[in-house]
Amino acid sequence: MQDTATASFGAARTSRPAPSRPAPSRSAQSLPRTVSAELGVPTVHRTVTDYANFDHGATTPALVSVAEAVRTTERRYGSVHRGAGYASRVTTAWFEAARAEVASFVGARPGDEVVFTRNTTDALRLLAHCLPQNTQVFAWESAHHAALLPWPEERTTRLPVPGSAEHAVRLLREALRHTDAEHTLVVITGACNVTGEIWPVAELSAVARKFGARTVLDAAQYAPHVPLDIDALDVDWVAFSGHKLYAPYGAGVLAGRRDWLDAADPYLPAGGATIRVRRERTDWQTGPARHEGGTPNATGAIAIAAACAALRANRATIEAHEAQLYARLSAGLSAIDGVRIVSALGDRPNVGVVTFTVEGYDPSLVSQVLADEHAIAVRDGRFCAHLLCDAIVGDGASAVRASLGLATTGEHVDRLITGVRRLVEDGPALSYVRTEEGWSAPADPRDLSEPLPW
Repeated sequence: MQDTATASFGAARTSRPAPSRPAPSRSAQSLPRTVSAELGVPTVHRTVTDYANFDHGATTPALVSVAEAVRTTERRYGSVHRGAGYASRVTTAWFEAARAEVASFVGARPGDEVVFTRNTTDALRLLAHCLPQNTQVFAWESAHHAALLPWPEERTTRLPVPGSAEHAVRLLREALRHTDAEHTLVVITGACNVTGEIWPVAELSAVARKFGARTVLDAAQYAPHVPLDIDALDVDWVAFSGHKLYAPYGAGVLAGRRDWLDAADPYLPAGGATIRVRRERTDWQTGPARHEGGTPNATGAIAIAAACAALRANRATIEAHEAQLYARLSAGLSAIDGVRIVSALGDRPNVGVVTFTVEGYDPSLVSQVLADEHAIAVRDGRFCAHLLCDAIVGDGASAVRASLGLATTGEHVDRLITGVRRLVEDGPALSYVRTEEGWSAPADPRDLSEPLPW
C-alpha cells in the first residue's frame, strides 16, 4: 500500500520548470528548516516532548530562511514607494523584487500582474470586487468558504460535491453548456483543504476555456506542495496565502490577468492607488498599485518571496519528504480498527492530508487527547467547508485532520499512529470533561500559561 500511495502522490507533481531561475543540482538540494523545529511542549505525563505539527493545512511555521529575510527587512524597513530616504528606497526595491519572485513562482505570463493582499480570502474577495457586471460564477459546493462565498449570490451557481475527478469535469461541462452570460468565471480548487486531494485543474480549465469562461485557482493548499504554473494549467488567476506557504506574516497573493483588475474601481481607494485627486474627479493607478491602497505589508510580501525561493530551490527534496510521510501516515491510520479515512474524489494524488474519524469518539476529544498526551497538533471541525463535510463526513458532522509538511518528521508520523491506536485500544490516559471551551482533563498537572511576548 505504501508504494502505491507514494507513486500516486508523486505522479501529480509534474509541471514545467519555473521560467527565471535554473534548478539547482541535486547535491545542492536539502530540506528547508522551520523555526519551530526544536519546539518542546509539556504533556500530561509531566514530560517535555518534541512538538509534532500536523496542522500545516491551517497555518505553517516560518522557514528559517524566511524569518532571516524578515529580520533583515526589519533592520532597513521604510514605507514603500515615493520615499527619498535610504530605508524607503531599499524596502521599495525589495518589495518590487518580491513581486517578480512571486511571478516566477506561479509561472506568470507576459502581461500578468501580482497583487499583494492579506491572504487567500482577501485575494478572492478582490477578484470578486473586480468582476464585470453580470458575470456568472460557477463554484463547487466542496470549495473552502473563502472560494465559495465572496461572489454575488444571485449570479453564482453552486455545483454539487463531485464523487470523482471525472464527475467534476462532467458537472462543469454540463453547467457551462447551459449558460449564455457575457462573462463567466469558474472557481477551481487546487487541493481540497479537507481531504488533501488534488483536483484535475488542467482538465477543468480546458473545459472552461472551451466555453469561453475564465478561471481562478484557489491554490492555498496547492502552492506549498505542488509546482504551480498558471500558464501550463491555463488558469487566468491564482490566489494563495503566505501563512500556508511558511511565511506567516500577514500577506497573500492574487496573480494573473490584468484587464478585469485595471477596469474595476480600486479595492482600497486610498493613497498609493491614486494618480491625481481633483475636486471633480480622481484618476486612479493601473497595475498592482490600483488595488494596494495605503501602506502595503512589504514585510509580508518579502516573506512570501523568500518562501517561494526556498520552495522552488528545494522542490524535489520537499516532494520526496512529503510523499514518504503521507504514505506512512495513511497506511498506518488505515490499519487501525474504528478509524475511517474521509475522501471525496476517490483515488487521487494527495498533498499530505489525512482526515479521519474514530468510532465512538468526538473528533474534538481525539484532537485534545493527541495534544495533551502526545504533543501532537491536529485540527478538528468542519474546516470552513461545511457543505463538503455534510456530504462526505455526515450531516453536521466533524472530523480530525492531520496535515503534514516541513515541520513534520517520520517520528511524528509514528507517534500520531501510536496515539490514535492507543486511544482506540485503551482510551484516554486521563478523564476528560466537556466545557464551553472544549474538552479538558481536571487532573491535568500542567500550567500552560506563557508570559506575553512583549
